[in-house]
Amino acid sequence: MGARRRLWNMQAEILDLGPSRGAPEADDAISALYAEHALGLTRLALIMVGDRETAEDVVQEAFLGLHRRYHRLRHPDNALVYLRSAVLNASRSVLRRRRLPSFFARTYEPPVWSAESAAMLDAERRAVLAALHRLPRRQREALVLRYYAELSEEETARVMGVSRGTVKSTTHRALAALGRLLEERDR
Repeated sequence: MGARRRLWNMQAEILDLGPSRGAPEADDAISALYAEHALGLTRLALIMVGDRETAEDVVQEAFLGLHRRYHRLRHPDNALVYLRSAVLNASRSVLRRRRLPSFFARTYEPPVWSAESAAMLDAERRAVLAALHRLPRRQREALVLRYYAELSEEETARVMGVSRGTVKSTTHRALAALGRLLEERDR
């Protein structure tokens, strides 16, 4: 049994989740999803909420929610879409609880975990992230999903719960707004 699987089982025991229905298949499928996508989902949450610990909590909750509801998925192939949507929704909830969207626009600083990562965070990256957090929520989500998570327009539409055309127009407006914000900064 792999280390990730043991960790998952320990967490399930601690939280007293019990076995999921169809336990072996569900556990294997969720473990495989975790191994392949947990880091990317954590990065997505990190960009949305702004701190590593909260991002990790958001992703963990999304996986626990999937574990609880896996037997109810009509199409198990949609589990990744479920996870992305859960991470995005939980990130929105965190920001609502904190009441930070306007606060982020003024003071957001990317997290720094080590001297090496601090050296890598240059002024331009900080400016782009700060400008990204000044965008309206929907525009920020569209850009993060399309260009950071590298989802297609169709996948982005499914995660955000909107049409593909809405993703295209929102992304276009968001890129224009981001450009304007960066130009303002350079003046």
